[in-house]
Order: sequence, then structure tokens, then C-alpha cells
Amino acid sequence: MQEEEVLAEFRASKALLEGHFLLSSGRHSAHYLQCARVLMNPDRAGRLAVALASKLPHDVRKQIDKVVSPAMGGVIIGQEMGRALQVDAMFVERPEGTFELRRGFELDPGDRVLMVEDVVTTGKSSREAIKAIEAAGGRVIAAASLVDRSGGAVDLGVPYFPLVEINFPTYADDELPPELAATPAIKPGSRVQP
Repeated sequence: MQEEEVLAEFRASKALLEGHFLLSSGRHSAHYLQCARVLMNPDRAGRLAVALASKLPHDVRKQIDKVVSPAMGGVIIGQEMGRALQVDAMFVERPEGTFELRRGFELDPGDRVLMVEDVVTTGKSSREAIKAIEAAGGRVIAAASLVDRSGGAVDLGVPYFPLVEINFPTYADDELPPELAATPAIKPGSRVQP
């Protein structure tokens, strides 16, 4: 899938939003990608996962034992990536503020894991998820996401394969352009701000 095809999937599901948004990273943006909407259709979610799996180098694909994603945003794409790669998929969640495996999910020592996200902006959630996976005995050999909002600048500490790179500008509180500063921010994501 090319970038325009991926964006067409977001537009078709009304998942590409415009306005003033406060991202889970704490930064502001005039654009928000609501991946839950693009993934709510199982056929579309499957197509996107197959396209994302095809972005992984063959030698990486054949090594993956498990897929792990962070809850909430990564759960659906993580499950679909497990299906596309024909491996088990599970997720980490934050019951007490830090990611951990729960619900009986376990990694075997040395399991080679693909960590999958929906959208990566600063990489904070991804790095936290990778840390939790490693604490549970897994070895993260690569990361993937539907969208890299960093414009290719994010470093997750492992090879990273996004389906598309989108460089919508983001702003710190003290950098807001006048048109964003003039409207209240909406927080559409799942993570509570610190």
C-alpha cells in the first residue's frame, strides 16, 4: 500500500480529523488520526495489517514468535498483525501507570517479539512497552506501526517499520500557532495526561 492508499483508508473511515488536538504525547496538533475508527472495520484492519506485515524484511518476519502491542491503541492492529504473521498476539496495559503483561499473558524466555503500535509520535509509549516486554522475558527484535508521525525522527532502540510516515506538525504548549491557540484543545486519545 502506498501512502495515498493508506490515507484514503483513513479518510473513508472518517479517521483523519482536523481541529485542535492534544495528543497523548502532550503535544498539540491540527490533525489527529483516530486509528480506532480506521480499524473498526475488520476487512480494512486486515488489509492494513497485511500491508504493514509486508513492510517487515523477510528475515525479521520469519523470526517473530509473538506480537505484543500497548493497550489501548495498539490492541486491534496487534491482533491483526498476529493474524497476518500467524503468531500469537497479546498486549501490555497500565493498571498502575506502567505497562505490564496481565490477563494470563506470558512470554517464554527469549521469545522474539514484534512490538506493534497504531501511531507513533514521540515514541514514549513504544519505548515503555518495549521495556515491559523485556521485563517479561521477551526480546523485541523490531517495532512496527500504522503511522509514524515523527517524520522518521523517532528512535525506539530497535529496527522500526511504519506503514506510512506522516509529518503533521506538532507543537509544545508554548509553541502554538495563533490559529490553534484561539481554539480549545480536544483530547481524543486513550491515555490520561500527566
